[in-house]
Amino acid sequence: MSARESVSNVGRMRWKRLIPVAIVVYIISFMDRTNIGFALNGLHKDLGIDAAQQGLAAGIFFIGYVSLQITGGHLAEHWSAKKFVGIMLFVWGVLAVATGFVQNFGELLVLRFLLGVAEAGIWPAILVLISHWFPAAERARAYAFWMMNIAIASMITAPLSGWILSFADWRWLFIIEGAFPFIIAAPLWFGLVADHPREAKWCSPEEREYIEKGLAADRAQEGDHEKLGLKHVVTNSVVLRLTLVYFLVQIGFYGVNIWLPKVVGTITGGVPTVVGWVTAIPYVLAIVALWFNAKAADRSGRYSTHVLLSLATSAVALVISVGTGNAAPVLAIVFISIAVAGSLAYDGPFWAAGSQAMPVAVAGVAMGFINAIGNLGGFVGPYVAGFMQDASGGSFFTASIFLAISLLAAGGVMLTLRRKGDRPHVREAEREALTGTNRA
Repeated sequence: MSARESVSNVGRMRWKRLIPVAIVVYIISFMDRTNIGFALNGLHKDLGIDAAQQGLAAGIFFIGYVSLQITGGHLAEHWSAKKFVGIMLFVWGVLAVATGFVQNFGELLVLRFLLGVAEAGIWPAILVLISHWFPAAERARAYAFWMMNIAIASMITAPLSGWILSFADWRWLFIIEGAFPFIIAAPLWFGLVADHPREAKWCSPEEREYIEKGLAADRAQEGDHEKLGLKHVVTNSVVLRLTLVYFLVQIGFYGVNIWLPKVVGTITGGVPTVVGWVTAIPYVLAIVALWFNAKAADRSGRYSTHVLLSLATSAVALVISVGTGNAAPVLAIVFISIAVAGSLAYDGPFWAAGSQAMPVAVAGVAMGFINAIGNLGGFVGPYVAGFMQDASGGSFFTASIFLAISLLAAGGVMLTLRRKGDRPHVREAEREALTGTNRA
């Protein structure tokens, strides 16, 4: 066994235990925020809320979601990511279950807002946790692996929600899926997760030493830069442009994601189980697109271009899909799948460009800031799309154009980061020589 293979074997356990648990936790949190898309018809019938109100109920989550982004990251770093996420896991579970008992639109808004608050700190806290376990040289892969949770969550949520609605109503949908934090996430989180390698019984002394040495080397290179904070983020033009891109993408992504079950139902006839399985198809394609777009972007180093291509493809496919509609259902499903895949495939190149473009000194705080402000697009997309449906007599076509324009605009802004966000092109032979790797 070579020295390189030996090091690789020493560090494998983290990938098998820590990352999968983090993925499961975030899958459940994502499920509890987006399953409202399957409940919209029931909410309309039982609570009498129109499309704009449905979009508001879906989107208000993201107003609350802003609240604890930076605070959650701070507590995870200076107190405990394990304890913070564990506490919020129980809080969001209670709120998710309680949503199944709402009696009016006002109660629904309050619970959706509080659910956003409860889930707000999960994302940055898990990023901090990963940074405690993976030295900088491995962190990008760890983040990329973990961020596939959105596509996986959507693949699971769609058929599961459709199946539940085949024998129960929207109330039981919220109650059943709201119980998952207690019966699945909590046992895994508290049983396998530790804030640092030294606290995990399953982490061998060799792996612990390997991780600590890598983290120590990272800290030595950072020097005093870690003292920079939020002030340096909000005045940095690169970070602000990245935030704008993320905001516009979230308008498009969540505008499609929340309304996707209704669009698919219109195309397929509305049978819950059929809607559930068909809605999962785009996210299967999204996982493939995520991998290949990231791989191609890494090879070329033109991250901004790959973000633009992904989002432009999504925008065009979305309008074609909705325009095709009932005239050609199979074709419509194909194009809506491409649209969803494109709205997710930008993710790897986007964060790679961000890490390349933004100052290393503010990268940690910047990621929390970008996620906090950018996710407000998750409020705008569903709400405006719902308002436009009401204004156009229930048609999703006008809304699809708005969402497509948002995705195209995001790609356009991303191109302004080409100089700083793209990696200088290096021929394969030169790259191998610089990194000390070979094909053997």
